[in-house]
Amino acid sequence: MGVPDSVYIIADIEGSSGCWSYEGSQFRTMEWAAACVEMSRDIHAVAAALFDAGVSSVYIKDFHRTGYNLLPELIDDRARVIHGYRRGPVPGIGGTFGSHSLLMIGMHAASGSDGFLAHTLTSRIARLEVNGRLMCEAEFFSSSLAGFGLRPLFLSGCPVACRQAQEALPGIRTCAIEKSGSREIFDHHEWRRRLSESAVESLGGSSAVPFRPQGPFEARVTMRDGEEEALTLARRWGVDRSGNVLYLQADVIEDLYLSLIRISYFTPAIERILPLGLVLFNAMGRAGLSWVRRVARRRDFFK
Repeated sequence: MGVPDSVYIIADIEGSSGCWSYEGSQFRTMEWAAACVEMSRDIHAVAAALFDAGVSSVYIKDFHRTGYNLLPELIDDRARVIHGYRRGPVPGIGGTFGSHSLLMIGMHAASGSDGFLAHTLTSRIARLEVNGRLMCEAEFFSSSLAGFGLRPLFLSGCPVACRQAQEALPGIRTCAIEKSGSREIFDHHEWRRRLSESAVESLGGSSAVPFRPQGPFEARVTMRDGEEEALTLARRWGVDRSGNVLYLQADVIEDLYLSLIRISYFTPAIERILPLGLVLFNAMGRAGLSWVRRVARRRDFFK
């Protein structure tokens, strides 16, 4: 199989070369501002390498927290950066622009594992088991995009995130970033060289196919803040509970994903006004990214 005409990238921050602490993933911290700059440079390296390899179109979905972390001015201007969240056709993501190749850059491991800043959807979920095993975000992203023909070809992130992707997504290629050493001695140039080369290599000859896991699905969702939070959520959404564990069932993974999104982010009232909520949330994201630019210029992060 040759180089695809169009590539779709989902970008997260925890597995990027700029995020080295919890504060680096948090909205409007100095560490986050620095992480946004380095995350953008990681994505630039990948996008430029894809274009050099013959890819015609590269779409980049910013998918961390507010959806406004990437600085387009630091990224190859041939690529299209897509900020913010959309209701559909793919929840949160929106459209796929005809792409059939999926790359996930800067990902993290699943809730309940020992990866770097591991979580699934939200850190409020201490552990997520589906049919008896941990499930990571890469599986939810890949399955939600499978109906549009996207094949999960590549993932980068911490070693645990890479191992989980390899176990769950047949044919995927991974590139692990190691953060056990000091941030001060981390070689960003070498990391981006390895990351971009691995991403390009994933385009050819992969055995990956659209990820369509077969149900039914039974999920155990362990809430980090204990029994009281689980009780509130169980009553709110009408799901079964025991202690601090919620129990979800679904015949198809898309329904399970939507249930987890509701538990993680919504109340019934918020869901009813979701279009307005997305407008306000995206406005907050744009304001946050403007703040990043001001901080980055003042602190000379662009050097």
